[in-house]
Parts: sequence; C-alpha cells; structure tokens
Amino acid sequence: MLGLLYAAVAYVRCPVGIFVEELRRELHPAHTHADAHLTVLPPRPLRGTGPQALDVFREVCQTVAPFEITMGDVESFVPITPTVFLRVARGAYRMRELHDRLNQGALAYEEPWPYMPHLTIVKTDTVEEAQKLEVIARQRWQANSDTRAIRIGSLTFVKGNGERWLDLETVRLSGVPSIFPGQR
Repeated sequence: MLGLLYAAVAYVRCPVGIFVEELRRELHPAHTHADAHLTVLPPRPLRGTGPQALDVFREVCQTVAPFEITMGDVESFVPITPTVFLRVARGAYRMRELHDRLNQGALAYEEPWPYMPHLTIVKTDTVEEAQKLEVIARQRWQANSDTRAIRIGSLTFVKGNGERWLDLETVRLSGVPSIFPGQR
C-alpha cells in the first residue's frame, strides 16, 4: 500500500497504556513515536472521500456503547511480522464487531490478514529481535500488578503514511448499552 492511509484507533491512556509506553521506551527506543493504542480499523486507502469516511466513522461511533476489554498474554506475530503485542483476552468479540461495523462504505477494505484485536508493544526489524523482546515483555507483564482492564469510550480517526499519524477527529462512543434479562 502506497500513499496516504487511514485508520481508527482507541488510545489507551490508563495503566495498561502507561505500562506499554514505558516498556517500549526501554526495549525499543527507536520506535516510541506512537502512543499506546488498539487499532480498530487497520490502515487502509479510502474508497471514497475524506468527508464520506468521516461520516461513516461518526455514524458508527454514535450507535456503539462504550465497553470494557481485558488484556491477556504477551504474544507475537512471528514469523509473519516481527511484532510483539498484548492479546485482548476478554471483550475481543466487541472489538471485532466494531471493526466489522466500521469496515463499510468509504472505509471498506479487504484486509490482507484477519483482524485480531491487540495492543502492540514493539515492532522490530528482525524476527530474532522480536523473539528476544517477547521473552522480556512476557516477564515484565507477568510481574505487573496493575489492572489489565481498558475502557473503550472513544475512537480516533487518523491518517498517515504508515510511520507517522495525524489525529483527524476523536468521537465518543455514544450508543445505548444493551440490557439483557437479569441485568440492571
């Protein structure tokens, strides 16, 4: 993919995000330019105009209620890419549903890989480096006693070239939560 790309992310500004940013600074200081975030809609070219894409983004965000996820184990995408990440253990289905709802109209894109909700710790240059850092990240994550919960209350629509990203608009999730029998 060449040229300008667009994505939707949920910034993680809680203890989990602080942990990831501090660990990233320690393990891979050359790649500390991105704030901790969960990618909801991976980078893609637009199928329409910027305003059309923003309309889809806003409309979907207005129909989705805020929700909570819980982070699981440290894993990697090795050997596909040298990326070390935290897997979403609880609530991943909500992230996938949100991804699927956003992947329409001007934002529609046939992605090369299945969507997997995760929080990237580091993306390295080599598989060997990723494998080494995965061991360290796993040890640090297991020793971390902070909460692993993240509240997803807003999404940010971003554009960039794959390396640097610019926030275009942040929209609160403002849908009404579903009430199921027995819930109050």
